[in-house]
Amino acid sequence: MGILEKFSLAGKGAFVTGGARGIGKSVAQAFVEAGADVMLADVDLETAQTSAQELTACGPGRVLAMACDVTKPQDAVALADAVVREFGHLDVAFCNAGICINTPAEEMSWEQWKKVIDINLTGVFLTAQAAGRIMLRQGRGSIINTASMSAHIVNVPQPQCAYNASKAGVIQLTKSLAVEWADRGVRVNSLSPGYIGTALTLNSPILIPLIGQWNEMAPMHRLGKPEELQAICVYLASDASPFTTGANFTIDGAFTCF
Repeated sequence: MGILEKFSLAGKGAFVTGGARGIGKSVAQAFVEAGADVMLADVDLETAQTSAQELTACGPGRVLAMACDVTKPQDAVALADAVVREFGHLDVAFCNAGICINTPAEEMSWEQWKKVIDINLTGVFLTAQAAGRIMLRQGRGSIINTASMSAHIVNVPQPQCAYNASKAGVIQLTKSLAVEWADRGVRVNSLSPGYIGTALTLNSPILIPLIGQWNEMAPMHRLGKPEELQAICVYLASDASPFTTGANFTIDGAFTCF
């Protein structure tokens, strides 16, 4: 098999949480273009269905959408089962759903803290666990978890202690699962994006004033683009990365280098 063939996702079944928009939708598009069948999972079913219709034109595979609250164990199991039912097998899980709440630590409520941890960390565990159970039975599979450069640094000027803690947890969870499942054919890696210019970020009244400050600090003096995360995810999902597990890939334009 040639190198380009190894990057093909033809015949693979995948799910993407937080797949309705932003990074999730962009990576789902890459999976579809590489040949995979993809299930977009999101709490916003209507937008996920619209995105699924758009992405169907991007490749030969099927693109479906379903509602999924990653904080609910039953939803995570239902998602993994749906991929197997619709596509025949589950080969790739992109556990990507996440939120951020910018509140000073001394003012953060327990409910705010819990919401961030439940979605960003527990949600990744539940969806990775559901996928892992199926992949272990299959003897193969790749799980990609979305962490953040915020797992490695403390972002300024915005306060986001819960987000930072949750993303650091994702990396250690990823390593733990990778070690547990390494000799059973299931690979688990994480992605640590820097500031990415999604539509949500670029149109947020809270974040717009901060973008200029972030760009001043950034070595490349710009935000990343969602499509700049596609290639690494296709690599991790594909047969081009059989010895890659337990790794975290920081894609941040050198932001965390100083």
